[in-house]
This record gives sequence, C-alpha cells and structure tokens, in this order.
Amino acid sequence: MIWVADAAERRALIDSLPEAALVADDLPLRANLSVLENIAIVPQYRQNLSYQDAADQAWALLARLGQTDCALKRDPALTCVERFVAKLLRAVILQPPIILIDRPALLLPDIHYPPFLETTLQALAGDCEDCRILDYAWNAPLYAPR
Repeated sequence: MIWVADAAERRALIDSLPEAALVADDLPLRANLSVLENIAIVPQYRQNLSYQDAADQAWALLARLGQTDCALKRDPALTCVERFVAKLLRAVILQPPIILIDRPALLLPDIHYPPFLETTLQALAGDCEDCRILDYAWNAPLYAPR
C-alpha cells in the first residue's frame, strides 16, 4: 500500500515510477476489442507473439482468476470487476517490474475492494512480483480487517 494525501502527491508518485504498468480508471480498454484481445494485444506487439500464443497466455490468466466468462465481452458489456480484471491482466502480461493500481475505489465502486484485491493478487502470485496499490490516506480504514 502506498498512501498519499492529495492529487499532487499522487501524480508525483506516479511520475516517479515510469517503469510501472499503471492500472487506472483513466486508462481505458480498447472498446473495439474483447477482454481476451485487450490482454493478448500486449505480448503480440511487445514480444512479437502470434495471436494464438498471446491469446493462450491471456486465457490462462483469466482462468486463474475464474474470469473466462468475460473473455469475449467488449468494454461496454463488462461489469466493474470484469473491467478491472482486464486492465490488471493487461498489465500483468506485460511483465513490468512494478504494477501500480491507482485508486481502486474508482475501478471497483460496487464492491468492498480490499479483500477482492487481496484474493486477486494472491491468485496472480508469481506473475506480478511487485504490485503496489496507490490510494488516498483517508481510505485506509477500508483496508482494516473486518
């Protein structure tokens, strides 16, 4: 967890981590692609993988999270959880040194997100070694055990 006091501190922190893959509300999925394609496009272009090999990797990640039902959906049809999973896996498949989840309340407004994040990130252990959650300090009580 990284706690920040305000938007200026948040922006400065994001800017100080250019090597991080950002998972954020303001970084949309490609609306013309399915979830599977949004994830698979990363290794296609970054590693020059064929679509089939990239899609197999993306499918395996979706399966680890139990989210294969959303694989063929496009952005407008996604729930908040499905959209978050697509954005997170798009970052995970990139294999960056750091994954930075910015203000999860904006990404997951319909659920109590701290336990969901914990479960999701545990399922991805080994694929994202350094995942940091960036949130405002006033949200800290939400992360306390219930």
